[in-house]
Amino acid sequence: MSIILKNTTYINWETLQFSKTNILVGEGENGKLTFLDEIGEIKSDTTVIDCKGMFVTKSFALGHHHVYSALSRGMPAPQKSPSNFNEVLEYIWWNLDKALDKEMIEASALATAMACAKAGSTFVIDHHASPNFIKGSLDVIANAFEKVGVDHLLCYEITDRDGMDKAQKGLDETENYIKNKQGLVGLHASFTVGNDTLKKSVDLMEKYNSGIHIHVAEDKYDQKHSIENYNKRVVERLNDYGVLDSSKTILGHCLYVDENERKTIKNSKAYVVQNTESNLNNNVGYFNAEGLGDRLLLGTDGMHSDMIRSAQAAFFVGQGFDIIDFPSVYERFRNVHQYVKANDFKGDGENNLVVLDYDSPTEMNETNFLGHFIFGLTAKHVKHVISNGKLIVKEGIIHTVNETEIQLFTKEQAKRLWSRL
Repeated sequence: MSIILKNTTYINWETLQFSKTNILVGEGENGKLTFLDEIGEIKSDTTVIDCKGMFVTKSFALGHHHVYSALSRGMPAPQKSPSNFNEVLEYIWWNLDKALDKEMIEASALATAMACAKAGSTFVIDHHASPNFIKGSLDVIANAFEKVGVDHLLCYEITDRDGMDKAQKGLDETENYIKNKQGLVGLHASFTVGNDTLKKSVDLMEKYNSGIHIHVAEDKYDQKHSIENYNKRVVERLNDYGVLDSSKTILGHCLYVDENERKTIKNSKAYVVQNTESNLNNNVGYFNAEGLGDRLLLGTDGMHSDMIRSAQAAFFVGQGFDIIDFPSVYERFRNVHQYVKANDFKGDGENNLVVLDYDSPTEMNETNFLGHFIFGLTAKHVKHVISNGKLIVKEGIIHTVNETEIQLFTKEQAKRLWSRL
């Protein structure tokens, strides 16, 4: 079934050129866009959506998410208040991820996929952890995302922090998943991954032509641990093992990397993903892109699923700490598409679109779009979302699954989760 978006103002996501047109959207993974001056005869199985006064552009993509945090909103406070980042992990996030079971993971994935779709994202890169439900966890997430209609690039967070048996189970889950589906080899961070697990993970990356997805120097402790235990800094250690040799590798955060590490990253094939609001929430520091090159992505790190909000936060916070302006923050916002395309991942073709009902009191055009992007646009302006040529959000409502039923399910699973914390 095809979709026609009529009376549109189309914004080319790469050039920011505006054009008045009608768009025929082909369905499927390789579906194309056809721009029409006149619509002509409409087939009986074609859905026509009038977009008069609205803007159509490529849908969004999210560079670093954590499905497992979706049911944390409103959860009980930890028994002890954290005084540093390690305690934030231990008392909050590692306590939460250990409590997850299959039903909770499914609820988390459904909630995340719906939130992403309603905020305009149709492709999500996720980094998952559930130490007491490892086997099959990635398929649970994948199935939930596919029900909603959001494409994905998943990984399991391999770590030694729960013992070598759990580390091996993480490796096994990763291999079982990526031998059949597109995905990455996930690692938590250098300070919870020993040399043996790191080598096995890189071997897996090379065997399946994948990449490593890992948190890097999110806190000063990551560097301190690496220097004390391996006599080298984090990026140097990862580079020695070949982590940065893959253009599919994603390095999360990179707050505390020195000049040499920045040069190493810039000269490598790896991408860096920035997560501004998570850094603020965990009080770990501020991102600075200086010397890292231009392979920079934006993520939310599980804080929320709204990429417009993530971009705006990166811009505003970056005024005092980063080299950032309107064009560069938009480039980071859109670089996930470049990452997906460069590495031949599927699910982010040209027939992934968002329709924005943007009620600005001032004109938006190709000369001032970036100003509206930073100071005006929000997720509330997302009216329709098309994924692989299929309408998954219409009038702000998910059309692929029953939102009401899923929300009842997520609330039930959240209560179960909280009772275990």
